[in-house]
Amino acid sequence: MAWRIDEAVTRGEIDNTVEGRTTGRIWLAGRDEPLILTLVGDCWRDLAGTRLWFENPVPAVMPDTAALAGDQTGIVGDMTASRKNKVPTVSDEELHRLCQCQAEIPHEWRNTLYLEWFSEINGRVVISSSAYAMKISDYAWAMDEDAEEAQKLANLNTMRDFMARLIRRSESPSSETDTDGELDEFAWEERLKESDRLTDAYQEVIEKYMEDVDSERKEAFVMGWDGLLDALAQRDEAANDDFSPETLTYGQRVDVSFEDNDEDEYLDPDEAFLDEEDDDDDEDAEDDHPLQMQAQELAMRAMDVVQQDAGPGTPAYQFITSLLQVSGKLAGALNGRISGYQPETGFVLAILKRCLHSLNEAVGSCQKLMAEENDPDQLAALAHLRSSVFAIRDDIVELRRALK
Repeated sequence: MAWRIDEAVTRGEIDNTVEGRTTGRIWLAGRDEPLILTLVGDCWRDLAGTRLWFENPVPAVMPDTAALAGDQTGIVGDMTASRKNKVPTVSDEELHRLCQCQAEIPHEWRNTLYLEWFSEINGRVVISSSAYAMKISDYAWAMDEDAEEAQKLANLNTMRDFMARLIRRSESPSSETDTDGELDEFAWEERLKESDRLTDAYQEVIEKYMEDVDSERKEAFVMGWDGLLDALAQRDEAANDDFSPETLTYGQRVDVSFEDNDEDEYLDPDEAFLDEEDDDDDEDAEDDHPLQMQAQELAMRAMDVVQQDAGPGTPAYQFITSLLQVSGKLAGALNGRISGYQPETGFVLAILKRCLHSLNEAVGSCQKLMAEENDPDQLAALAHLRSSVFAIRDDIVELRRALK
């Protein structure tokens, strides 16, 4: 994942007065010496050929930045002072409240300083802020539009290479099968780890390109989804052609002729399954595994006991998040087995192992909440929740033993 250090920045300078080379120094709160940037490549056209100075009016110490190497040698990413971003126009407290109730957040579009580079030691590093004070020198050389497009394409390829290293896709999954043709627990765990890396990478890509007018193509390219790129190209090509059966897409309106009815029909593939889905809804409750229902009930009780609007990183937030993760994982692995759906045993074992890890994190968070609590009634409620976590953990251990 990227290092996002904009809050820790106190001041800095970026120098792209030599074409093909970008250097800089960035001072961080809590560190005496600045980061030294020595990067191959150029900034975007608004900064190319200039020297930029910037200062953060409200820097804050970020403990994680202590692990950043002072030598930031590598490749330039997107560097510009004219990136457009949505910026909330409410306080942090109001922003958190609106996020909790999923309400629309007031915002305005602002130019944002966006500095990105790929360090040989630390990987991707990003500074993104619309609050910095900035000063830009005169141009030592001028970048034309073609050169800027070439630099942006180079940045896109660098991002793609970085994501490929982050995801680390498996090369030969077939070698992981056992004698029955199924993956064992450890092979499934590797696949789940790859899925986690893919999810983290995609979240990072979405965060970067979500406001881009060509976000679909850039996201597909960077993620290495060449098949999706081909599909997007075919879609655009079809949109420019006259209608033909080959270019029919979901939800497109067409004329369907029958012997006694020549009325227009709206093509909706989902309609054929509506009746079946209605019947399935009545059976959903029967498919819920008792252990999953127990975990879900515990998560709901915990939300009534602890502070629901606690921010990320707090023990209350971590406690609720861990329990919800367990409930969701158990639903995917166990629900449906009663009615006949049988996922591979190795998959179930791998998911249950992950649930044990989440439950251990929940116990740790609950311990922190109890250590900070003075109210006897609240302390008793937390102790009861902790006991329930232990009970579910014991049941999962027993289920894993039975499956093995």
